[in-house]
Amino acid sequence: MALAQNRLVMKLRTKVGVRFTRFVGVAAASLATSEILLAVCDSGLHMTSTPAALVATFGGAAVSYVLSRWAWERKGKPDVLRETVPFWVISAMVWVILTLATKFGYHLASWMGLQHGFKRAAVVGLVYLAANVVTFILRFVIFHYVLFADRTTAARAAATGPDSVPPGTRNAPSPADVTAAAASDAAPVVVAVPVAPEPADPAARPSKAKS
Repeated sequence: MALAQNRLVMKLRTKVGVRFTRFVGVAAASLATSEILLAVCDSGLHMTSTPAALVATFGGAAVSYVLSRWAWERKGKPDVLRETVPFWVISAMVWVILTLATKFGYHLASWMGLQHGFKRAAVVGLVYLAANVVTFILRFVIFHYVLFADRTTAARAAATGPDSVPPGTRNAPSPADVTAAAASDAAPVVVAVPVAPEPADPAARPSKAKS
């Protein structure tokens, strides 16, 4: 049991684990917003399933977008084409799924004879919650590996190539360099011996002995 807990703690400390933990909080806040708006639209305003799901999903998506940028540590002005537009495209797909789930919840509540009140809102909300669990997993995978992926590291690797060396480090010597260095160390050392220069005056040169 302790080993399983230690493994779980280690996984949660990884980058994926930290993002997942933060996204759980993001999804909880988004879901709470959607559930409140859905209950108000259904029981309070007596809206039909499609506009009720639209309002609830849009409100939850707005909260999710703001908090998701915090979860993936995105600062500054968002990239509209790479971040904002894809996010709302994904949100539109999620809205379709949640709308179908809301319609099913409405029909289920009517089949159970629940026209108004807390019980009807609870049934519709539970169906909506189940659909959110499914979309939660899908959104996390898309957000982490596609939408909010770390493009800085990938772009740097593509620009510098696989043989690049980070600043402050040294290249490891290649086999050719090692061979050349060994050959230079094994080569014989030639020591230059100085030779005295001959006198410029021929008279000063020593005479050869006659035979």
